[in-house]
Amino acid sequence: MNMASGELLQRQLRLERADSVSTGATVRHVDQLDTDTLEAFYESLEANRPLAESDVDLEAGDIIVFTEYYRVVCA
Repeated sequence: MNMASGELLQRQLRLERADSVSTGATVRHVDQLDTDTLEAFYESLEANRPLAESDVDLEAGDIIVFTEYYRVVCA
């Protein structure tokens, strides 16, 4: 099985509920996400699956405000 080096190095992100938000964290409301990132965010929540970092405008440590607070973390 051959994998392209990009596939091996592609970082995955996941969403986890955040009970608190640290000072200095980047906080964005869900309606501030671009269309592709918003779609990927919804799909990730519904399917409980990670996000490819290259496919979304999110970084580890970001907090997304939706019905709850969600922290973006490395998978």
